[in-house]
Amino acid sequence: MLLEMTRPVQGGLRQERKLETVSNNLANADTAGFKKDTVSFDKVFKAQLNKDFSQGVIQTTGNPLDFAISGEGFFKIETPEGIKYTRNGNFSLDSNGVLVDQNGNPVMGQGGAIAINGEDVELGLSVNQSGEIQFSGEIVDTLDIVTFKDLKNLERDGQNLLSYKGKTTDEVRADLAVLQHKALEKSNIKVVDEMVRMIDYNRMFETFTKSMMTFDEIDSKAISDVGKLR
Repeated sequence: MLLEMTRPVQGGLRQERKLETVSNNLANADTAGFKKDTVSFDKVFKAQLNKDFSQGVIQTTGNPLDFAISGEGFFKIETPEGIKYTRNGNFSLDSNGVLVDQNGNPVMGQGGAIAINGEDVELGLSVNQSGEIQFSGEIVDTLDIVTFKDLKNLERDGQNLLSYKGKTTDEVRADLAVLQHKALEKSNIKVVDEMVRMIDYNRMFETFTKSMMTFDEIDSKAISDVGKLR
């Protein structure tokens, strides 16, 4: 009986993890640059999160501090915990004129943190497809857009940031990246597809739950009948 009970328990736990992953995807459907997760299981049923780095739709915003990467590559962000990476190019300027992400972390250029000193950013700022930033006709810096030999070593780190767990030498310049100014890459979440998965996973979870309840009832009845025989 223990073996029979183990199977629905394991199945229920797998479906629960899948539901958590789909729920997180749906919660971030409107998060710029977000990449969806899928979950798989190895031979010992250990869950593995796999990221889908496919391109999201690029939407024009008109905001002079919005940037979208078409193709490969990630923006580099300097955080208190070290360098992180993101596809979310929804940036702003802090009180010191430093280009920062939504969490207030500096965005890295090839010369370090990017500082844009000037008031009329909307009229004075221009950025080409290589990420070169010009303000009032002068070159400020070039956005440091990078990629990696193995994207599997990128792990989600909260706040729509990614950490790279491989060697630092794996980081290379994203030569095929094309930067689009005044635009943002939307998430690659297809809400309808995720909703279908959620319904499917929820049904399977309910099936495994009912199986566990059935086995529990059988055990209870067996214990009760044994008691009566005595």
